Amino acid sequence: MTDSTAADDNWLLDEEEDGHAPSTPPDQRQWRVLIVDDDQDVHAVTRLALRNVVFKGRELELFSAYSGAEAFDILASTPDIALVLLDVVMETDDAGLRLARRIREELHNAIVRVVLRTGQPGQAPEQKVIIEYDINDYKAKTELTTQKLFTTVISALRAYESLNMLERSRAGLGKILAGATNLYHIHSLREFASGVLNQVSAILDVGADGVLCLMQAGDGQATVVAATGDYVDLAEAEHLPLDHALAATIAKAFAEKKSQFDHPVNVLYIHTREGRDVAISITPPWPLAQIQRDLLEVFCERIAAAFDNLYMFGQLRKAQEATVVALADLAEYRDDAIGGHVRRVQQLSCAIAARMVERGAYPDQLTPQFLDMIGLASILHDVGKVATPDHILLKPGAHTAEERIRMQAHAQVGRTVLERAAGMVDGVSYLSYAAEIAGAHHEHFDGHGYPDGLKGQAIPLSARIVAVVDVYDSLMHARTYNEAWPQEAALAHVRERSGTQFDPEVVRALEDIAAG
Repeated sequence: MTDSTAADDNWLLDEEEDGHAPSTPPDQRQWRVLIVDDDQDVHAVTRLALRNVVFKGRELELFSAYSGAEAFDILASTPDIALVLLDVVMETDDAGLRLARRIREELHNAIVRVVLRTGQPGQAPEQKVIIEYDINDYKAKTELTTQKLFTTVISALRAYESLNMLERSRAGLGKILAGATNLYHIHSLREFASGVLNQVSAILDVGADGVLCLMQAGDGQATVVAATGDYVDLAEAEHLPLDHALAATIAKAFAEKKSQFDHPVNVLYIHTREGRDVAISITPPWPLAQIQRDLLEVFCERIAAAFDNLYMFGQLRKAQEATVVALADLAEYRDDAIGGHVRRVQQLSCAIAARMVERGAYPDQLTPQFLDMIGLASILHDVGKVATPDHILLKPGAHTAEERIRMQAHAQVGRTVLERAAGMVDGVSYLSYAAEIAGAHHEHFDGHGYPDGLKGQAIPLSARIVAVVDVYDSLMHARTYNEAWPQEAALAHVRERSGTQFDPEVVRALEDIAAG
């Protein structure tokens, strides 16, 4: 048992302020008990009676307060106090009762056990107090022998432990539900795996280091997908080295197809319906409690489904992209691009949008949804060219006024076709962005473009980005109707039209990419 005061015993708060996790696990710390009484002799007698008390292998750590106000400050600033032995009459006749109410209503602490000890039972009648105040026991000081005090303390600690485990379970399950929901929005397998590790750390409530491995169907080796902390150097490794400290436990988890909890190495085993075996190795600084193991097993069940959904999402996305590229190739087939141009437009559009985010441009428009969809949507920017006759599309010289009208019609054709397709999908999709791009990527920032003469930010941002990318890439690569330009000449051409044909923010992002 440790004798402590509020002034010198906030060790946990100090560590948390320094950004470090506590060095002792919650299940192995001392039980914290707060004695609240204005009589110093009561404190001395209580400490003497409880000096050798041990419950579940954990000693008591006693705090002292001599008024209700002092006790409230200690409770507000000191975590994990399990029991308050509370006098009624202190600085006022009802100071203890006021404190009991403040604990529940102001601190919103429903877990700490409050045992009322009074030397004047008539001052606070037991029935009235039990009904009107959320206290857990009522004792007269005259009846509290050493044995009865021991029984009262142990009963209160047992109740506190049960409530604390329920609260930790509730919080852990909440993190699992929130974590699993967030993970469904992550598309990259490596990003998903990193998200899994973050959620595992949150569930454990420690700064756990971990490494996520996938079991290869062929050679049986563990392929590293993501890593954190002490294992971050493995993030780029193709396989986990066979002589690595984790290798044996991970291999055992895969062989036995079940999780392994063998401190300091713990391996969570996940088997998905698609037949993939996944292992998550975690190394918290103390053995995992049973409640933590149970929560992690529940989390693994949810993650197995998420892995399968991620795989199916990836396959669906690949199918979508293949279909989009095929349509774009069809539109570009007569133009000697055959996929090269649209692929470059896709990559550069994504890069420019990401660079604009770094520059802080248009934060309200450059949303995660926008960044996710602009690349695929940009592929379809010229799909309307299917309606342009070859003798106009491939004409090397200047076009007549009538031919220009026919040529420019491809923007409206593309928008109409893609809007019709987008209408078949609920909500905003890449087809919605594609319709914007197809219809407006020939609009000019100063309002002199076509087909609608839109100006400035009235032009969709997606179209303003692709407008720059389309011209820049077309100049740099040879077509039937033009020779390739050097990069600096193409960049100068775009730069000269910043503010007239092109959005200056997009041009600046392109310049950054070209320079870097």
